[in-house]
Amino acid sequence: MAKGGKTGGRVAGTPNKATKEFRDTVTALLEKNSSNVGLWLEQVANGHGETKAAPEKALDLLARLAEFAAPKLARTEHTGKDGEAMKHEFTWLGS
Repeated sequence: MAKGGKTGGRVAGTPNKATKEFRDTVTALLEKNSSNVGLWLEQVANGHGETKAAPEKALDLLARLAEFAAPKLARTEHTGKDGEAMKHEFTWLGS
């Protein structure tokens, strides 16, 4: 390795090949079964056969599936100078 830092490799933020292939596979699976996914979620929420209704579980499953289509965004905290609270100034035009 070069003295003082990393050289070569992927650009930061670029998903590795396995991660991209996995996401693509899950996305394709969800697209091919989109009508079934809705039915399955409805059956979980309302109950099916001898299974009790579990709307909270259906919401949890939906949230988990959504992560494959739209991954979670990192949280970002904005602060003012030296970590202090931010100062906002508003000016009204025409006043």
